[in-house]
Amino acid sequence: MQWNESSKKLVSSQFTNLPRPLKQISAQIYENNLYVAGFDQQWYFFKIAVDSEQRKWTQLSSDIFTSTSTRQLKLAIQNDGKNDRLYAISENYSSKSYDANSALLMHMFNPDANTWMPIVNRTASQLVETNSLIYASALGQSHLLIITKNGHAKSFNTITKAWSNYGSSNYTFHNIVANRAHTYALATDTITAKTTLVKGNINNTAREFGWQNMLVLVVYLLSVVMVGLYFMFKNKNTDDYFRGGQSIPWWAAACSIYATMLSSLTYIALPAIVYQTNWVLLIGIWMIIAVAPIAVYVAIPFFRQLDATSAYEFLSKRFNMSVRLFASGLFTLFHIGRMGIVMALTALALSAVTPISATESVLIMGVLCLLYCTLGGVEAVIWTDTIQTVVLLIGAVVCFFVIIAGLDDGFTSFIQIGFADDKFTIVNTDFSFESITTLSIWVIILGGIGQNLSSYTADQAVVQRYMVTKDPAAAAKSIWANAILAAPGALLFFCIGTGLYAFYQLNPEKLDPSIQIDQIFPTFISNELPIGVAGLIIAGIFAAAQSTVSTSMNSIATTVLTDFVRPFNFVKSEKAYMSLARILTFVSGVLGTLVGLIFIDPEIRSLMEAYFKVIGMFMGALGGIFILGALTKKANSIGAIVGIISGVSLMISAWKYGWANGYLYGTIGILTCLIVGYFVSLLFPAHNKDLTRLTLFTMKD
Repeated sequence: MQWNESSKKLVSSQFTNLPRPLKQISAQIYENNLYVAGFDQQWYFFKIAVDSEQRKWTQLSSDIFTSTSTRQLKLAIQNDGKNDRLYAISENYSSKSYDANSALLMHMFNPDANTWMPIVNRTASQLVETNSLIYASALGQSHLLIITKNGHAKSFNTITKAWSNYGSSNYTFHNIVANRAHTYALATDTITAKTTLVKGNINNTAREFGWQNMLVLVVYLLSVVMVGLYFMFKNKNTDDYFRGGQSIPWWAAACSIYATMLSSLTYIALPAIVYQTNWVLLIGIWMIIAVAPIAVYVAIPFFRQLDATSAYEFLSKRFNMSVRLFASGLFTLFHIGRMGIVMALTALALSAVTPISATESVLIMGVLCLLYCTLGGVEAVIWTDTIQTVVLLIGAVVCFFVIIAGLDDGFTSFIQIGFADDKFTIVNTDFSFESITTLSIWVIILGGIGQNLSSYTADQAVVQRYMVTKDPAAAAKSIWANAILAAPGALLFFCIGTGLYAFYQLNPEKLDPSIQIDQIFPTFISNELPIGVAGLIIAGIFAAAQSTVSTSMNSIATTVLTDFVRPFNFVKSEKAYMSLARILTFVSGVLGTLVGLIFIDPEIRSLMEAYFKVIGMFMGALGGIFILGALTKKANSIGAIVGIISGVSLMISAWKYGWANGYLYGTIGILTCLIVGYFVSLLFPAHNKDLTRLTLFTMKD
């Protein structure tokens, strides 16, 4: 059925007849099938493929509803933290009196077995009394809203499996419809006996942010800008602007690398992912420990001996200028997209807990980054990164202790709930052919190695940190320190994610059912932490996003100036180069901010999953081309170009058709570029080229 706006009529066309007449019908479309439940002396359950020309109904088992004396039944679709699921909310009664209270039962459909699995067992603690179920539908990204005829409203969290009760109204409801923003009900006022149309809203339950928190936020962000102003007067040339005069202490470089890789993505989105799933991603993040020796003993010597400002200078020496420009351009596109994702994630998350809208947040972050990064260069970026690393990690520790304090039995509840609900699962041992689309252990290990390998060999934002210290030994210390910091840091954020799960399972009414999953940690910070402390940590999240964005801005300006401008002598003086550097930084920031505004989409379930795909799609192929050049002597420019195009093309096909998990994109990109690039180089051998100090085998030539 469809509403025709021009004729102001409801237009219908017959799809196909039901196998039998039914009443009390409820229907949902799930996995390209239309599922229908209805009553005719007993409950029936049918499905039909919506895109099939045969249009044949299949009857499915409904014994579970018939055997439990079901009075009402509603179908609804919601995500359980892993996938969308089809739920049946049914009203079960044992008394012959229709007015007697009854219990709500929850079942989840298993499409592989075509059977229903109980979600809420009929135990004393899980009974939810009701009078007459009239409405059940998805609410937000993880709740089912249930409303009864006498006005009782409840919600069921499909992740924590906890019920929340929202009281009742003075209405008797007859019918309810809903859209994203409002719920409308045809209801009778129990006092006046008049029937009317009632509109209901979902009110945000977040505590008011308060002027104290806002003051801390403003002071912190302005302080970051002051750092940029301070270093503006220290930059005398482009070497100061892009490499800090190679005078940065190793520990500050380590904090900068950590902050760059941490960002608000990790701080906000990682606890959110763990809250709805488990710990399977932990091993992948810890793969930095496996990649650190490669960065220390291979990547750093390569880039330091070249005395490079841009990571892609190596490619012009190893292959040719075309390969360098292609890779540098790909890096630029990736970091513009990365800036957008980071700003959008932070803005969407913080809009739930501050009076600042998502659009305003993106604009504020963009403008502040434009100010201090454009003015202060890489030195301003590194020192603000260092400050923000300290603030964010201390804030995360405070949050974890507050979470534990909010549990009934403290740390004991954390452990018991985590093990009872499999939240500490760290290994998925699925090795089937289909496991390439899941987070199985081999996908996690290979994906983690690929992502870290790409970042620490081909990402200008990280490679630039190799060049800001006084010597290779100091650069190596920064990598080791970053790896040591990353391992317990990741563990802390996983504990926070599981802690949030336990906290909101025991305190379900404290969770606003309408928020996005990515907003759950900022919401906890705003509602549960003391005023002032909450403002400081929220400011730190803002600043973490700015840290990542400013790093990308500086790195983009570095590559564009060093790879696209300086080799062709478009600018004649160092003063002109400095001016152009600031202009390029400004332009990259504007582009990133615009992309951030585009990415503000409340329907995105997890921006971190989107980030995994983006980083793999671009950085995997870039990492592959560096490894191709460093590990082989026969690779040439033709093979490099074909390899990198093949890697990116394969990742685009994986994204479009979903044949591989996004976490694996980076590794697939590396292997594709390496294998295709090498064999194409053999097919089209190039003229001999001096490879002294340009491969692992000629480093000492």
